[in-house]
Amino acid sequence: MSKGLRLSEKWFNRGLWTIAIVFASFLIGLGGTIIGDLPQVTRDYSLDDFIQQPAAGELRDALKLAQQSRSDLNEQAHQAQIRLDTANNDYNTAYASFNNWLATRSATEQASQDEALIQRTQALDSLKQQQRQRLAEVDALSQQQDQAAQAQQALQDKLAVLEQAAQEKLDQQWHHQEIQVFLYRLMLTLPLLVIAAWLFAKKRKTAYWPFVWGFILFALFAFFVELVPYLPSYGGYVRYLVGIVLTVVIGRQAIIALNAYLEKQKLAEQLPDAQRRVELSYDIALARLAKQLCPGCERQVDLKDASIDFCPHCGIGLHDHCTQCQARKSAFAKFCHRCGCAAPQASAS
Repeated sequence: MSKGLRLSEKWFNRGLWTIAIVFASFLIGLGGTIIGDLPQVTRDYSLDDFIQQPAAGELRDALKLAQQSRSDLNEQAHQAQIRLDTANNDYNTAYASFNNWLATRSATEQASQDEALIQRTQALDSLKQQQRQRLAEVDALSQQQDQAAQAQQALQDKLAVLEQAAQEKLDQQWHHQEIQVFLYRLMLTLPLLVIAAWLFAKKRKTAYWPFVWGFILFALFAFFVELVPYLPSYGGYVRYLVGIVLTVVIGRQAIIALNAYLEKQKLAEQLPDAQRRVELSYDIALARLAKQLCPGCERQVDLKDASIDFCPHCGIGLHDHCTQCQARKSAFAKFCHRCGCAAPQASAS
């Protein structure tokens, strides 16, 4: 704020800016609610909406049966392996016992034990036969597991083909809906920007400027926060192209405005000193002086130097003397700071 503002004006201005921000926050909240409800105008699609029926249903049912069959085979194989382990242990135990008994018989060489030898040999052969049967059972179940796994994989491959085709259609539909929602957002936010630009150009200096700036802040937030993040990407090209277009448009307008301002300044600097000071706003002049700038050309000037009464860049008068007490004062002051006498040629506000 300018140093020429009264203390009450400064606080009123701060309060009005608070009103502008609060007004903008309520508008942003309302806009966010409306924007957030926009996706509800579209439908939530799933893969089943685009997959080929009834082929997919038949494949899924067959796949469930195949999975259940594999689960049953896995359980059977587990039980068969347990039986094989038991048969192996029984045979190994019997074989060790037979070897010990055979060693004892060789030491005693009793003919009465020939019948027992035959029985033990037959029992050992029977255990060996069971061991082979259990092993054959495990091998057979292992082959069935491999066949079931291949059958399940074949079903999964067929289903994956259908799901891939459905996924492509689903992605296209989602992309279409994203563009639709984006266009809805654009239809809401673009008019807000147009209105905000008009308010900035025509109404920002009116008595109701807090509401003007509140609406401008709301429009900027709606565009850059609510709209831009949802801009379709297309691999990033759209974002970059939109950024380039916006930069060119804004840059062009900035260049035109800068050249117009510089041309206006050149014409103003050719006017008589008194006329230039009268045409300058009192508050603007004080604001520039507070920043150690020339009120006429806005170039840097050492205002603390008592020997500088005129701008060395544009020649406008910066200091003069009071007609009453001859005190050196600012040429833009309305009254003398020493005697309070009114300046004969004070700048108009």
